[in-house]
Parts: sequence; structure tokens; C-alpha cells
Amino acid sequence: MNIKISLEAFDPMREVQIYQHSSKEMAGKFGATSIFIGTMRDFNEGNDVIGMTLEHYPGMTEKQLEKIVAEATSQWPVLDVLVVHRVGDILPNEPIVVVAVWTSHRGNAFDASRYIMEALKTKAPFWKKELLKSDVERWLVKNTDGYL
Repeated sequence: MNIKISLEAFDPMREVQIYQHSSKEMAGKFGATSIFIGTMRDFNEGNDVIGMTLEHYPGMTEKQLEKIVAEATSQWPVLDVLVVHRVGDILPNEPIVVVAVWTSHRGNAFDASRYIMEALKTKAPFWKKELLKSDVERWLVKNTDGYL
């Protein structure tokens, strides 16, 4: 398991590839890799968004992400997990998060990946401030699209 908070823009597929190739103990054991990439969009709640600042509480955020991953690995036979989450100033089209889950079979990979991503959206201590095209800044008080 690897959890990483990044202040810099990152290439999600490169992060997954580097991690997968560095995990020699996984070689030949996984039959499925589920990858979710969350990207900043340029709209929210009916407004044009030109940027976002994503804040977190160092230490506490990583601990909560570890707990979420542990919950998933207790429910599904997961071989490994990678979570990379961006913080700081983010622009539309930039990746915010990548969640990669390796398992023996696809169903478990899909289910564990979805669980981690949905729990991340509802339980992890991240705070989002959007900059709207109208030069208004607003803090988001809830996440959208939740399924948990």
C-alpha cells in the first residue's frame, strides 16, 4: 500500500506504472488492476470554475486514507493499493487523484476501487475552495456524486 499527497501536478498513469513495476512481490499474482483518475472540471453547481485550491491536514489526511484503504482490504482480497492525491492550486483538466487497486479478479478490483474513492470523497479531510470565472471564491461544503 502506498499513499502519497502531492503538492505538484502528476501524471496518474506514470505513478501507477512506476509503483506497479517497483512492487516485485506482486509480479504474476494480480489478474486485475482497477484505476480511477479524478480530474478537475471547469464547472460545478452551475458555475464556470477557473481554479481550485485543495487543502488538507498533513498527517491526519494520510492517516484517514490509510484507514480507508485498510477498510477496503478487509472487505475484498486486495493485493495492493496506490492512492496519490493532489493538494494546492489546481487548474481544470489537471488530475486531482488516482486510486489503483490490484487484485486477482476484476470484480474485487472494481468494488474495492469504488469503495476507496467514495470513502475518500466523504471521509478524508480535504477542503476545496473554488475560484469562479466571475472572480468569486467559495468553499465547498459538500461533495457531489456520493454513493456511500
